[in-house]
Amino acid sequence: MAPIALAFAVLELTGSRSDLGYVLAARSAPQVVFLLVGGIWADRLQRNRVMVASSVASMTTQGILAALLLTGRAEMWQLIVIAALNGVSSAFFFPASQGIVPQTVRPRLIQQANALLRLALNSSLVVGAALGGAIVHAFGPGWAIAVDAATFGAAALFAAAMRLPPVVASAAPSFVRELAEGWHAFSSRTWLWVIVLQFAVLNAAVQGAFQVLGPAQAQAHLGGAGVWGAILACQAVGLIVGGLIMLRFRPERLLLVATSAILTLALPLIALGKPAHAAVIAVAALAMGLGIEVFAVCWDTTMQQQIPGPLLSRVYSYDQLGSIVLIPIGFAIAGPIADAIGTQAALYGAAVLVVAATLPVFAVRDVRELRRK
Repeated sequence: MAPIALAFAVLELTGSRSDLGYVLAARSAPQVVFLLVGGIWADRLQRNRVMVASSVASMTTQGILAALLLTGRAEMWQLIVIAALNGVSSAFFFPASQGIVPQTVRPRLIQQANALLRLALNSSLVVGAALGGAIVHAFGPGWAIAVDAATFGAAALFAAAMRLPPVVASAAPSFVRELAEGWHAFSSRTWLWVIVLQFAVLNAAVQGAFQVLGPAQAQAHLGGAGVWGAILACQAVGLIVGGLIMLRFRPERLLLVATSAILTLALPLIALGKPAHAAVIAVAALAMGLGIEVFAVCWDTTMQQQIPGPLLSRVYSYDQLGSIVLIPIGFAIAGPIADAIGTQAALYGAAVLVVAATLPVFAVRDVRELRRK
């Protein structure tokens, strides 16, 4: 619900695509700063405890945002500050949550576990996107954010109930040494840093175009929040279909399949550019979701098979850091670029960047040939 509610809260408050980009950038920028710190603490502590602390922090900030919106007192600077605090919280949550899977399942079941975990996540996205759009349309974005705050409280309870193996920490942990160990594990694997470099460009283009220009196109041409919520729900359906496929489909060359699947991200950008009929955009979003899910399961399985467990959260931190480092720029410039060259040209340009960033990855030998363990 939250991305839809936040997008239309900003559009209702100022009507500016650029302001929406600035708020989204404010959430992404702290992730860039704190992800490595989050990865180190996730490798030092019980990972579910890090997740609990992050969820409680997010519940608090989203609750404050909901109160501001519902009382009509929200201002742009407040939205930016709260978005930044949420970015800090997520920077600690992500490395911890990604490192938990190998602690809880046998190695031969890691792919199925990743697929099942993402099926649960993506099933909630279908309901959340559709319900979020409906709530925003009927009652306003404040109520959708309030429900979102409550879900973080529930997440903290579930994470607290996990039972994980005890952490064996070094006698005198050193932040710099642990950071260097994670960097060596990351930089010594060509397939890893090349795909992360690809996603630095790809994510900036897709996130900026889809999340900033998409809601604006929906408001201007497609009927508003309800239709945009339905499009995002179709994307989530694609994620579920991809997850179901990956429960059974066990490709030997995980990275080759993953890189091929990610080309689908260009499709909804092309459809939004015209813009096409909402049904066509929804189908393109479904294909996008399917491609994202195939990539994600293949990627997580490769990471969890190839990276030693004690280093996994730190390597995930470098992965996530490289993947999102340009997203704040993408968010910040999407609106001004669309104002300068037109929304259609900006969306088509983002689609071209998706293809241009992906095709060179196929030239890397490990991407073509690395096989599952």
